[in-house]
Amino acid sequence: MLYENTITVLYVDLSARTTRVEKRADLKAYFGGVGVAAKLFEENMKPELPPLDEQQPAVFAIGALSSIYPVMTKTAAMFVSPLTGELGESYAGGRLALALFMAGYDAVVITGRHSYPCYLSITGQGVEFKDARPLWGMLSEEVWRVIHDNEPLESNRSIMRIGPAGENKVAYASVNVDNFRHFGRLGLGAVLGSKNVKAITVTGDRSIPIPPAHLKEYFKVYRSIFDKVTGTDIMKKYRGLGSAAYVIPLNDMNAFPTKNLTSGRFESAEAVSAEAFAEKNLVRKMACAGCPVDCIHIGQFRREFKTEGYEYEAVNTNYDYELVFALGSYLGIKTTDEILMLIDAVEETGMDAMSCGVVLGWATEAFQKGLLSTEETLVPLEFGGTENYVKAIWYLARGANEFYSQLGRGCYYAAQVYGGQDFAMTVAKNEMSGYHTGYGILVGSVVGARHSHLCNGGYELDRDCQQLTSLEMAEGLLKEEKERCMINSMIICLFSRRAYDRPTIIAAGRAVGLALDDECLTQIGQRIFQTKMRIRDKLGFDLKQVQIPKRFFETPGLHGVLEEKTANEIIDFYGALVAAEMKEAGNTVQ
Repeated sequence: MLYENTITVLYVDLSARTTRVEKRADLKAYFGGVGVAAKLFEENMKPELPPLDEQQPAVFAIGALSSIYPVMTKTAAMFVSPLTGELGESYAGGRLALALFMAGYDAVVITGRHSYPCYLSITGQGVEFKDARPLWGMLSEEVWRVIHDNEPLESNRSIMRIGPAGENKVAYASVNVDNFRHFGRLGLGAVLGSKNVKAITVTGDRSIPIPPAHLKEYFKVYRSIFDKVTGTDIMKKYRGLGSAAYVIPLNDMNAFPTKNLTSGRFESAEAVSAEAFAEKNLVRKMACAGCPVDCIHIGQFRREFKTEGYEYEAVNTNYDYELVFALGSYLGIKTTDEILMLIDAVEETGMDAMSCGVVLGWATEAFQKGLLSTEETLVPLEFGGTENYVKAIWYLARGANEFYSQLGRGCYYAAQVYGGQDFAMTVAKNEMSGYHTGYGILVGSVVGARHSHLCNGGYELDRDCQQLTSLEMAEGLLKEEKERCMINSMIICLFSRRAYDRPTIIAAGRAVGLALDDECLTQIGQRIFQTKMRIRDKLGFDLKQVQIPKRFFETPGLHGVLEEKTANEIIDFYGALVAAEMKEAGNTVQ
C-alpha cells in the first residue's frame, strides 16, 4: 500500500466462509498489479488439480500507483484458465481499482467454493457473504441493477458479476465490471461460477494518504501527465473515434481478419468503421474512474420486442475495435446496428466477445463444409446471418445441447471433436485476436505468457520493423513482454503507454516517495516475467507442443503469406532466449 512497506492482501476462503488480512513486506519487490498478482497466484495455485477445482485461486491486484495518477485505472486478475489450462491473466477498468484502493487492499485472493450461490460484499471493515440464490440465472445487467438499486451507496463502489455463461462454466465466460468494462479473456467468469460466486462488490472510503511534504511535487507531476494525455495527440484517437479507428487502417493493410480469416480485407469495412458508428450510433462516451480520456464509446440501436404494433426499445452497449472485428468482419456482419445486437447478446450472457466471435466463425465454416448440421447448431449458420448468430450466442451461454457444450470449451477443443482443426483459429488454445499483421502478432501470441496480442504487442513489430531477422523478432518480443510486465505492475492502461515513458514513470514514483530509477524498472519487469514463466512451466506448458492452424499460413496479411518454417524458427529462438535467462536466474523451464 502507498506509503507503507507492505502489501495488504485480503484472503477469502469461500468453503469455510472465513477471511484474513496479511501485511506482506516480501511482495513489495513485485511492486503491484500483475507482479503481486503473479506471485500470489504462484503461491496459491494447485498445478496438479483441474482449472475449476475449488482449491484453485482467483487473485485480484491493483497497481503500485493505482488511482493517484491519470489513466492508472485497471485491476489485474490471475487464475488457471479453463480455456487453455494455463495461466489466465485478465484486466478490467471501471471503478474497481479505485474501490479496492479506498477499501485499503492491494490484492484479494479467493479460494474454495460456497455451498450455494453467493455474492461477496468487500469493504474496509471486512467481507460479508450474501445469499445470491435469487440472482442466479439473471443476466449481467439485471444483477448490476438489483445490487445497485437495493444497496445503499455510502462511498465509492464497484460491482463485478457473471452472467449465464459463467454459471454454466463456459470456458471463455467473462466477468462484467461496473458499466461496460470486463475481465474478458480466458474464462475468469467460469472460475467464479465454479465457486458459486455470482457477484462481488467492493466499497471503500479511505482518503489518498499523500503527506503535505509531497503534495507540491505530486501535483506538478500529475499535471504534466494530465496535460500529456489530454492536450497532445498521444491519446486523441481514443478520445475521438475510439479504438474502432483501427478498422480502416488495418483493412487497408490487408490485416483485418474476415470470415474466419479467409481474408484480411472486409468488403463492408467502411460501413462498420469507427466513423460509421460515430455517425449512426454513438450516443455517449465514458471513462474509467480516475481517467480523463473518454475512450469507452457507447452505441445505440433499436430492438423490436413485440412483433405486432411496432414496439421498439433503444438499447445502449459499448463497442471497440476488438468487438467490431470479432462480432463484425469475422462473422461477415455488414452493419453497425447488427454488430451492436451481437455485442449486446455477449454482454448480457457474460462471454468474452473475441472468443465468442472466433468460435462462431469456425462453426460457420464447419457448417458450410458439412462437418456440422442443424442437428448440432440448431439454426443454420452463415456469414452475415445476424439473427441466427444471436440465437447461437444464447445457445452457447446456456449449453443448449452437446454441441454447444463442446463449443463452450473453446474452438480448439470443438475442432478436436468435430474436425476442421486447420481453420480453428486459435493460438495455444486461445482464440485469435483481430490482427493478421505478420510474424510478430502470430509468434507473439504463441510465446506470450497468456497467449494474448497484449502480451508483447507483436503487431507493432510487424507494422514498424519489417526487415527484422528471426532472432531480432524473438529479441524484440521478449524485450517488449518484459516492459509490459513492468507497465502492468503500475497498472498503466496500455492505451496510455506512450504517455508513460520511463522518465515519466520514475518521476511519478519519486513524487510519492518511491525510490525508482531505470535499473529498478528493468528489474521489476524481469522479476515478474520470470515468475510468469515459472507459473506457465508448472502448469505444463510446452512451447514445442504448440500447433498453429494452417489457415494462418494460407491467407495473405500485411506482408503477404507467412511461412510456417520462419514462424517456427522465431519460436525456437524465443524459447532458447527464455531458457538461457531462466537458467541464469536459477530456474528451469521446458
